[in-house]
Amino acid sequence: MNLIAAVDKNWAIGLKNKLLVSIPADMKFFRETTTGKVVVMGRKTLESFPNQRPLKNRVNIVLTKDEAYQVKDAVVVHDMEQLREELAKYPSEDIYVIGGESIYRQLVDECDVAHITKIDYAYEADAYFPNLDEKEEWEITADSEEQTYFDLEYQFLKYEKRSC
Repeated sequence: MNLIAAVDKNWAIGLKNKLLVSIPADMKFFRETTTGKVVVMGRKTLESFPNQRPLKNRVNIVLTKDEAYQVKDAVVVHDMEQLREELAKYPSEDIYVIGGESIYRQLVDECDVAHITKIDYAYEADAYFPNLDEKEEWEITADSEEQTYFDLEYQFLKYEKRSC
């Protein structure tokens, strides 16, 4: 299973249920990487999308404790057991966890690849991704050249879990 996120230098991912910054190349990478795949998210992440609609051309799975929550064109599950049952229907390498903070924290240990866009800037934030640099089981296995968007520098990093 995969994680995918854009983080700042402090591993922040959002503020008030919005992304910290929108970098076109990162959005393109996200779209190209997840199209045709399965995306797993929390309710608040779904509600941050345009018109609060699921992402097109993907299987959208939403984890929420709200038993009454329903959304057209998405699979809604209410606990980790239901989520695991649903995910068992798909190849693990086709599953991408896309946020937010609590979903990342609940699933990071079940994932073996993380696609991280690391932005060399510290934003004001209230949501964070688990710091993979502090987890010795994760290592960077690929990195892009440093990219620039206006005055922001960022890099695409691929982390993989070491096999024990």
